[in-house]
Amino acid sequence: MAKKTKTVIFDTNPGRNAQTYGIARQLETDEDLIHEPSVGVVGTKGDSQCYVGVQRKVEAIHDQLRSQIGKADNQLKMRLVQPEYTVATSDGMRNGTREMRYSLIGREVTHDTICEHLSASGLEGVIAVVACDKPPVGTLSGLLEHNRPAIIMSDGSIRPGIDSATEQPIDIVSVFQVAGHPDADLKKRLAREACPGYGSCGGMFTYNTMQTFIGVVGMQPLHMVAPPSDDPRRLTEFPEQLVGYLRGMIERGQTPRDIVSRDAIRNAVIVSMAVGGSTNVLLHAPEVARAAGFKSFADDVMSPEEFNHLSQNVVPVLTDARPYGKYSMVDIDQKGGVQVIVKALMEAGLLNGDTLTCTGETLAEQVARLNTPDVDGTVIYPVAKPYKETGGLRVLGGNLSPEFSAVLKLAGVEGGLEDNRFVGKARIFNGEQALLDALESAPDSFQNHDMVIVRYEGPSGAPGMPEMLDSTSRITTLCREREIVVGLMTDARFSGGSVGLVIGHVGPEAALGGPIALVEDGDEIVADLNNNELNCTELQNADTFSARKAKWEKELADNNGIHPLCGEVDTRLLNRMRKSAVSAVYGAGMHPDRDLWVPQPRDAEKSGFVPQNKHRAGSQKAFS
Repeated sequence: MAKKTKTVIFDTNPGRNAQTYGIARQLETDEDLIHEPSVGVVGTKGDSQCYVGVQRKVEAIHDQLRSQIGKADNQLKMRLVQPEYTVATSDGMRNGTREMRYSLIGREVTHDTICEHLSASGLEGVIAVVACDKPPVGTLSGLLEHNRPAIIMSDGSIRPGIDSATEQPIDIVSVFQVAGHPDADLKKRLAREACPGYGSCGGMFTYNTMQTFIGVVGMQPLHMVAPPSDDPRRLTEFPEQLVGYLRGMIERGQTPRDIVSRDAIRNAVIVSMAVGGSTNVLLHAPEVARAAGFKSFADDVMSPEEFNHLSQNVVPVLTDARPYGKYSMVDIDQKGGVQVIVKALMEAGLLNGDTLTCTGETLAEQVARLNTPDVDGTVIYPVAKPYKETGGLRVLGGNLSPEFSAVLKLAGVEGGLEDNRFVGKARIFNGEQALLDALESAPDSFQNHDMVIVRYEGPSGAPGMPEMLDSTSRITTLCREREIVVGLMTDARFSGGSVGLVIGHVGPEAALGGPIALVEDGDEIVADLNNNELNCTELQNADTFSARKAKWEKELADNNGIHPLCGEVDTRLLNRMRKSAVSAVYGAGMHPDRDLWVPQPRDAEKSGFVPQNKHRAGSQKAFS
């Protein structure tokens, strides 16, 4: 895709100019600049603590921009536009409800809002302040499509709460994990104590996974990722720095697609493995790649075979971070920030330090300028002696995942894979609510080595592919209390706060007739990490598969082409998602030409990937 040319949307027509003069007067900028290219700030808003600090940062950056706009030689000769805000829901307050279907849709709505504002306003420069976990990806995708100079700043994390009884740090995941506790007073107390202050979730959940991703991919200064939302630098120092970085991009003519290259995305994915990041990165990375101009993440950036090779043999987990560990992003900030992780991986030859960033430097140059310290060995571990030997994520194929889309957060597994293999019996739930009802009313009915299957909750089926932090947290607590292993697999997705033997993004999804729709109670389910496959033993029999498929297709036909177990659609937005959502391997976003985005079953032998050196020592192995 060719780089966009500069756009000037105003001319001498007095009708088109009247409001532009009015805005210039209200913003106290020079009226003689109204025909110049425009620049502005955008922010994300929503109904939770994640977004409370955003407006103050947007206004601080806007004021800094205004102070640097004018006709003097050292000023930006540009037109300033008013700040714009997108909207999204709160994952924390919606998990376990039908409203959670709107969470991933929030990424798409943010994308649409950003596109409308940037394109209709013809912005030639923009700074975005982002919060929660879906709006940042929608914002980045919109900036990549608009492809004019742009830069992102994380709003920052919330600080951990403190359990007044134990004096230990707690967070929102801590409270989800006591949802099934019989003591109502305990649950109320922890709920009141878990989320003090404001900011987005503080563990290495999806928000901080994606903020780290955005920093490493080059669209956010690395030192702005880790500080908490209430860090005063976000109002006093960072705004001026951001305007300076944006000004540099404008002067160089540098755009987001110059920065978000194939190797930059690979860097960001590798760091996501190394921080034990959220499974959602495997939805968001393909969407970012698409917006950056790549048709297929798997074919053009990193195949599943290479992803698994890197995770199994090359990239370890370096952080002792929530939800699988002890610390939060606040602790990572105190030990030097995400740049410490980047430096450690780069020195081990696992990252390409030559990729460009929004600061005008290469990734390596930015890390060096920040005087980045070495790892501390407690919060952030060295590559040679990591927190966990293998990377935090794994993707699975097999007869239940012919799209090679299923993803397991290996960093969060607490049992059941001692020999890299889980064998269990399927327990079917058609929709998450049925599972929540069973966990609430009959928790003792769950047995060791059950594989819970929640289906018809995928991008089209739910619709909206909700995450399941409520369900996974209850199962995690149940397993810990009874010392058993219960797995969960689904065509939906998980929160970055989920732990346990949980496998999401199974595709094709049940609503589209994927094999997950054909599994029956009691079937044998095998998750084998030795060959990275997820299989149902009964479906290996061709006659069984054909009979069950024929039964499913009749149910579909009898219900006018929508399977009766799919979720209800009662809004235009849900209807749009149902009819336009693509597979998880393409990011599970809304695309009107969905038929052109149908993944084919992968043949590992034809993937073009040949494992190189399996050892960590050496140089640039992830880029050989």
